Amino acid sequence: MNKKVILLAFTLIVWGSLFSQKSYTAFNANSPEIKYTGRTEKSANGEVRFNWSGTYLETGFTGSYVAIRASDTKRNYYNVFIDGVQTGVISVSGKDTTIVVAKWLKAGKHNLVLQKRSEGEQGTTTIKSIILESPGTLIAATPKKDRHIEFIGNSITCGYGTEGLVKTDPFKAETENCNIAFSCITARYFNADYTLIAHSGRGAARNYGDTSRVSKVTMRELIDGTFDMEPEKKWNFKEYTPDLVVINLGSNDFSTKPHPLKDEFIASYDKIISKLRAVYGDVKILCVAPPKGGAFDYLREYCIEKKDKNLHFTAYLNGVYNDDSDLGSSGHPNYEGQKKIAMTLIPHISSIMKWELSENPVK
Repeated sequence: MNKKVILLAFTLIVWGSLFSQKSYTAFNANSPEIKYTGRTEKSANGEVRFNWSGTYLETGFTGSYVAIRASDTKRNYYNVFIDGVQTGVISVSGKDTTIVVAKWLKAGKHNLVLQKRSEGEQGTTTIKSIILESPGTLIAATPKKDRHIEFIGNSITCGYGTEGLVKTDPFKAETENCNIAFSCITARYFNADYTLIAHSGRGAARNYGDTSRVSKVTMRELIDGTFDMEPEKKWNFKEYTPDLVVINLGSNDFSTKPHPLKDEFIASYDKIISKLRAVYGDVKILCVAPPKGGAFDYLREYCIEKKDKNLHFTAYLNGVYNDDSDLGSSGHPNYEGQKKIAMTLIPHISSIMKWELSENPVK
């Protein structure tokens, strides 16, 4: 091969490489087109930080490619939804990582939802930017929904072990999925936005396994936080006001001994109710008692004696889900068990809120 042919071939390779290179545009995480639902902290440098389970961002965009630049203090897992369909799960870890969320999409407009499926105990995520292939751009997310439910609770609320295969499976962060917990299932049924303020093992007065009857930090304190696990960072309660608050606490209080005394349990629970009244006013509250333990009788009596027309009581009882195929990791309800809990609560919420039951599937 002569030198002219070699030179021509080399030139074509170089030019082909240059023309095949793609450019990308990074948009700050706090860009106005990106909607966050849940408790977040937005920084002056454009970053957004959060860690409560179930926190989600949504944005529209154009183009065939979308990625995020993010960091995490540990490792968290996220459900990815493109145009309303779940397309996968990603994990976020490390100090500064670019993660491809979707590629090879059809040209045109798309919608992205990124939902934190693991708990604050797994770490705190910082979203730094959304990255699109040029000339892609962000489009304003769909407006907030007309309904908003806040769920305050424990492991069942945040989906501990929902993807475990059998009840003897140990807990793994990657099999925790709040999206198939009764909380998100219920919100989907009513087409409502949702916020999860939940932490596995926490109670109203006493946490699971504590050697004291009353624990120092329970959901009694954590409901004030912008972040789970960072009680010094107080939430301002001005970003949203839910239409309904659903509280699912009490199982951890009485799961192991020593149990809190009735007065101790009620005093802690009443502090939670008083806090909600102080920040949300006369919001409707549904107190959900667990299927066993002292909390059932205590909470039912408390709600009656409180004589608060917007304070309601219900429970899901033993037998709502079975002890075999409805259980995932560490004996917690899996997706099937969680759906059954949601189906128990949905009629109560319909009556309380006057939200009509529909033909929507419970899923």
